[in-house]
Amino acid sequence: MKIVIAGAGSIGCYCGALLADAGHEVTLLGRSRILDPIREKGLTVTDFSGLRRHVAAADLTLTEDAIGLAEADAVIVTVKARATESLASQIAQYTPASVPVLSWQNGMDNARTLRVALPNNDVRAGMVPFNVVPSQTASFHRATSGEIVIQSGPGGLGQALSSPDMPVVESDDIEAVQWGKLVINLNNALNALSGLTLKEQLLDRNWRRLMADQMAEALAVLKAAGHPVASTTPLPAWMTPHILRLPTPIFTRIAARMLTIDASARTSMAYDLMADRPTEIDRLQGEIIRLGAQSGVPTPLCARVHALIEQGAKPPLPPDRVAQ
Repeated sequence: MKIVIAGAGSIGCYCGALLADAGHEVTLLGRSRILDPIREKGLTVTDFSGLRRHVAAADLTLTEDAIGLAEADAVIVTVKARATESLASQIAQYTPASVPVLSWQNGMDNARTLRVALPNNDVRAGMVPFNVVPSQTASFHRATSGEIVIQSGPGGLGQALSSPDMPVVESDDIEAVQWGKLVINLNNALNALSGLTLKEQLLDRNWRRLMADQMAEALAVLKAAGHPVASTTPLPAWMTPHILRLPTPIFTRIAARMLTIDASARTSMAYDLMADRPTEIDRLQGEIIRLGAQSGVPTPLCARVHALIEQGAKPPLPPDRVAQ
């Protein structure tokens, strides 16, 4: 397939490299600061299990021009949520209506935004469970585990995109999967505020209690609003807060698969906060705060975390400061 990755950031470059390695014709649509080093060195991706793949620049199409969307058999959107509406207009301008458009983004509104602009395209929501961070120049590293999930539909798209290095499965209940990912992603902000790696944070019971309290708050909101939640971890969503609160020796035994992460891994929001870049806090905690207000369920912890990120709080913060 001719696949355009619309948003050549960490997730886009990682997935694009593996799609190209699996034999697809991949175009990376992005900014020159990301694409220029790839033009010079090619694109290298690695992961926590030891995977290493290098794709030569000549085996990719690298462009800053949205006209590249015109040749796509499928478009995979990986931009930050704030850029979705603008990108949707470009897809509408250049991409035929027969081309499926997949949203591999955080948050709940991206696929809806794309559907408004692309009423005749097969627009499908998706969920990317893993964390990808830049490592070296033109190199991206996947630090956590999980399979990509896309909304079910015609054409065997999930099977066509899937490979041993990057499984892609389809789901008939993608919204529940997305809510499950959002609940997990609420920790992005806590990790950013902690100044710790994900593994250090998970081994600190005080931070785990805060993670559990925030998840429980969100799950109460989603239950009141009537939104089912599909877990994106080996544990059922309702059980995760209880597991997180356990003493560390018991937690590490029960939740060993949750610790399948690199020792140096941090969330993307941690990097955004350190670099004073805009974050996706409003698409995560903000989503729960708004839904809580509609459902009459208080969300004091999510509101506190949201405020700290928006105010540009500088890590490391102790968990009791975040919980105040």
